[in-house]
Amino acid sequence: MQTGSDYNGGMSDRPHASPVSASQAERSEIIFPADANALGNLFGGRLMQFIDLVAATASSRHARAFTVTASMDHVDFVAPVHVGDLLILKASVNRAFRTSMEVGVKAMVEDVRAQTLRHVSSAYLTFVAVDQAGNHVEVPEVIPETDHQIRRYDSALRRRQMRSDEMARTREHRATMPPGWSL
Repeated sequence: MQTGSDYNGGMSDRPHASPVSASQAERSEIIFPADANALGNLFGGRLMQFIDLVAATASSRHARAFTVTASMDHVDFVAPVHVGDLLILKASVNRAFRTSMEVGVKAMVEDVRAQTLRHVSSAYLTFVAVDQAGNHVEVPEVIPETDHQIRRYDSALRRRQMRSDEMARTREHRATMPPGWSL
């Protein structure tokens, strides 16, 4: 397997490689009362929706195709988001595999008066590129450009292996369950 440090510049039969910066996406949202619980904090599910939408934008830009969410396997809720906050979400494709991509999203709240950012959430999602019939299509390789992007590129391979191992354990567990039980 290649890593960011020995990246070969996209020498394969896949579509032309693309730098991380070419597909990065950003989304901003003002949080309204309808987005929040009784304490005035943004619903976790609503934040996950915003995360999914900005990640879908980055994955579609990178794949130059339709993409579908395959997993949102890691979400950290670091701090609450309150009614009236300006939420900023940034997404980057960390690594592309044959037809799938890992996208990292960081969510922050901007205090426009103090001109500061506060980290509120991070997530990793997997997207798969598909054609109009829903068949998987190959995606370009990712070219990491900075030390941070190379680290994320290398870490994405480890996370992919962990996801694969967990899926295998889940399949094994399901096979031992009596009929009618599911996970």
